[in-house]
Order: sequence, then structure tokens, then C-alpha cells
Amino acid sequence: MKVIVVGAGVVGTMHAWQAVERGHEVVHIEREAEARGASLRNFGQIWVSGRAGGEELDTALRARELWEGIGARVPRLGFRAIGSLTPVRGELERAVAEAALARPDAAARGYKLLTPAEARAVNPALRGDFDAALWCERDAAVEPRTAQLALRQALLATGRYTFLPHREVREVVGGHAVRDDHGDTHSGDAVVLCTGAWLSGLVREVAGEIPVRRVRLQMMQTDPLGEPLTTSVADADSFRYYPAYASPALDALNAGQAQDPTAAAHRMQLLMVQRLDGGLTIGDTHEYEHPFAFDTLEDPYEHLTRVVESFLGRPLPRVRRRWAGVYAQCTDTSRVVHRQRVRDGVWLVTGPGGRGMTCSPAIAETTANELGW
Repeated sequence: MKVIVVGAGVVGTMHAWQAVERGHEVVHIEREAEARGASLRNFGQIWVSGRAGGEELDTALRARELWEGIGARVPRLGFRAIGSLTPVRGELERAVAEAALARPDAAARGYKLLTPAEARAVNPALRGDFDAALWCERDAAVEPRTAQLALRQALLATGRYTFLPHREVREVVGGHAVRDDHGDTHSGDAVVLCTGAWLSGLVREVAGEIPVRRVRLQMMQTDPLGEPLTTSVADADSFRYYPAYASPALDALNAGQAQDPTAAAHRMQLLMVQRLDGGLTIGDTHEYEHPFAFDTLEDPYEHLTRVVESFLGRPLPRVRRRWAGVYAQCTDTSRVVHRQRVRDGVWLVTGPGGRGMTCSPAIAETTANELGW
């Protein structure tokens, strides 16, 4: 087969990977020189811990397996099976962690509640005060700024992959073909549109209104920490946003322990992971109302700095980058991704939300299986 993939973010790149792995030829079209959206502006976390039970968790676990296998073949992905720790303070936060341990799928996630001493044995950089920490062994990380580049180099080496940057696909024409803004038509046996947060233009024309919204977030990256941060780190506010933690204990936390006003105003949680250069990627916020602001706000960064320093027990290194990103998220929370046949032989795959980096290998595998590649 010849497969046309539109969009060079992580979801599109993983669809190209699946097609090439199955022996097909791929033409990969990207409107920028490189993907510049949420696929780069994220933590690079392969985040199993907070996923909803059922299809979402199954997808994340399968993707985690695929990431590890691809990482062994493409070392520049920077795959690390580092796990995660969520330090908790007080009985209300601890009760949510204990409720997570009681889930029937807790073992699949690798959950364990650690004492402070046990947590510091896993991650010695956590010198601040906390009462316990929820460990998730299955969480992992890759390098988001270089992952797509590394995957593309591996794809190019097969001789069955062509990358066409600086081309915006304007229309679907005939059967299994698209036309770009250069006036060139690209025909194949299948077309997959992996357009990310670009939901207007072509997407609206071929799919109409779809159950997908755009979400904006703020993040930052520091200078090197000067020591290893051996796991990803989250705070207990993450319990409020991830479906795995829904429980009467979470209801009690929400009722009995108000979120910090800045965190509540910006729908915040702490997620933190160390990059291969030693710096820390830290976030994040959630904004849903359009139009999005064009600037970044300092209050969320100041809040995150306080939370991180309370866990590390030391000042945060100098912040060297701040940025905002936008991703596409299904409004139907029962679905991992929005996958829709929009024309004969043409499929739209978008809206994984904050699961994109985690789940993209398994999302692409499912597409390939459903399309009979």
C-alpha cells in the first residue's frame, strides 16, 4: 500500500511508523518545516498512572510497551522507564492515594504507597517534607523536542518514507488523494489526517463539527538541576484532574481541602520531569475558553515554583524557557481519540488531549488494524 499521512506531530508520525513497519510506503505531509504544536510542547511523559480504567488504561499500557520497543531501536528517543512519584500531605490526600491502591487495576499500573524514606530511596532529590508518596512503576518518559526527528530519521532509513514539509493540505480530492497549497496532488491507497489542534479549514470542510475542543496550557523549563531527578513527579492536585483517582476519598479532598486560589483559577496541577540535559520541564495549566490569551501569565509559574521547591527542599534552578501550547481533546470522555472516516479511504484521527504523547503508538496501531493495513 501507499499511505498518505497529513500532520507530522507525534500522532501522525506514529501512523507513518505503523505503516512503514507493516511494509507500506508513506508520504508524510507537514505544513511547517517541522511539527511545532503540542507534540513538542509537552512533558514527554508516558503517563499511565492517572488514566481511566478500561479502554484508556489498556491503550496507555499497550502504548507504553510500544514506546519501550521503539526506544530500544531508536535510542535518540530518550526512552526512560523512570516511573513517577506523587508526594502527599495530610490525611485527605493520603486517602486518595490509598483508594487508588484499592483499584482492581492497581497492579497493572504498578501502584505502591511509599513512606518518605522509601520515596527518597527511589528519588533522592525529594528532600522536602511530605507524608507519603504514590509510586507508579509503569510511567516513563521520552524527549519531546527530538522524538519526532529521531523517528523520522529511522523512517527515512527504510527507503519507503518521504517527508514533505512546508505543504498545507487544502482539500481532499477524488478517492484517497489530497491536494496541497503548491497545487500538487498526492494519491495513495489510504489517507490519514492527523491534524492535531488544527480543527478549522480542511477539517471543518471534510468532517463538519466534531466532538473535539482545543485546550491551552503553560509550561516552563529550567537550567540543569545539578543532580538526577530519577522519577517524574506530580502533586496531589493531579488527583483532581485524572480519572483514575475518582473516588469518595477524592470527593472528600475536594470538599475538605480547597485548592490554592491560583491553582484553582488556572486549573493547575504539578507535573515535572527531567530532560536529558538535566533541566526540569514543569507545568501545567488548563484553559478551555476561546479566544485564548496570546500571552503567558506569571502567577501560575510562581505557584509551580513554590510547589516544586517544597518537594525538592531547595531553590529551583533558573527558568530558561516559558511557553504555551494548544492541544485537541475529545469532549466525549469515553473515547481515547476521535477517529472518523470522512471520505472513502480518508480518515481523521485527532483529539487525544493530554494523552497524545502517551497513547500515540497504540492509537496508530488501532488505526492500522481497523483499516486493514
